[in-house]
Amino acid sequence: MNSGELDILLVEDNKDDMDLTLHALKREKLANNIFVARDGEEALDFLFCRGAFAKRTFEHPPKLVLLDLKLPKVDGMEVLKQVKNDPRTKNIPIVIMTSSKEERDLVSGYNLGANSYIQKPVDFDQFRETVKSVGLYWLVINQPAPASSLTKAAGQASR
Repeated sequence: MNSGELDILLVEDNKDDMDLTLHALKREKLANNIFVARDGEEALDFLFCRGAFAKRTFEHPPKLVLLDLKLPKVDGMEVLKQVKNDPRTKNIPIVIMTSSKEERDLVSGYNLGANSYIQKPVDFDQFRETVKSVGLYWLVINQPAPASSLTKAAGQASR
């Protein structure tokens, strides 16, 4: 995979939700490349270019992170906190997609810098439509920060 073409990092440990999300994104042709992290630790390693992903660079961040909250190893809130607290990654849009109905999760997510919070619909067609809408907005309509500003921030953070 060419890391410069990465569109989405999907952080999801539930195989059914992962398959449904991938199906919806590919069916609508919203993302050329999607990387799936099955736990929070793998997501952090990917985003921070370390461990198995040490050859990645901060110059080609994903255009969108779809983040589940209930994850093995490192939970979604901790992933969100670390990503939004680092100048090299804080501009990456993160959409929490969770089954959680807890108000504290919603409030905490936004307080930590989530760009959006979506409760996963149970219905198959609603889930697919939700993923389609999220993809259309963040990958087509939204205007992201220029990559050069992210690269500059990464250089300043490493000093």
